[in-house]
Amino acid sequence: MKLQNKDAIVTGAGRGLGKGIALKLAQEGAAVVVADIVQANAEAVVAEIVAAGGKAVPAQANVAVKADVEAMFAKAVNELGGVDILVNNAGINRDVQLFKMSDEEWEQVIAVNLTGTFYSCRLAAQHMREKGFGRIINISSMSWLGNFGQANYAASKAGVVGLTKTAARELAKKGITCNALCPGFIDTDMTRGVPEKVWDIMVSKIPVGRAGTAADVGNMVAFLASDEASYINGEVINVSGGMVL
Repeated sequence: MKLQNKDAIVTGAGRGLGKGIALKLAQEGAAVVVADIVQANAEAVVAEIVAAGGKAVPAQANVAVKADVEAMFAKAVNELGGVDILVNNAGINRDVQLFKMSDEEWEQVIAVNLTGTFYSCRLAAQHMREKGFGRIINISSMSWLGNFGQANYAASKAGVVGLTKTAARELAKKGITCNALCPGFIDTDMTRGVPEKVWDIMVSKIPVGRAGTAADVGNMVAFLASDEASYINGEVINVSGGMVL
């Protein structure tokens, strides 16, 4: 197990991508803080990890609230012993065309996707600098390059890329790497809600011929979190089956 004796935080881990990431990290031996805005979802994932022989604790956290993020890190330190791995996965979307977008729709997405990632990265940097080791993996999106109806979401995810590359430069000499992942069309509860015709159109754009899975993303996260990825830093990696938006 490549992550034995490592402690991790995964945000937005109560379902979907985050759940898949948390399960994979635990499978590889990491102890995991399963953080989610919905406590019951976090507890369900923890129960699944523990039933499989892993170690995990739940944390209710809205990453847009600084006090929640601080409490989440305190739980990692007090109950697991520290923070070696941070996966910033929590995110929301409020899709609407730019000319109709409200201030609230803009601010909500920026608060969770970008400011929340900043809060966690800042605390992780403080903890990891003291240890001389750390892995930060930020979940961005292929939409960071721009996508119809997603001015707020694309801006937030582009911000995550900039934050990632800056953190990578600042923290590398302390043994900390920081990378961003951009998932493509992934089979989750959210994407399963799209009409069948839209699903077929999206899959037709993927050269490997299928939607991705949470496990596909989790596998890459686990690799980047491992010692094997110590020379990979400041990268933006698509996990998309070759899809081009």
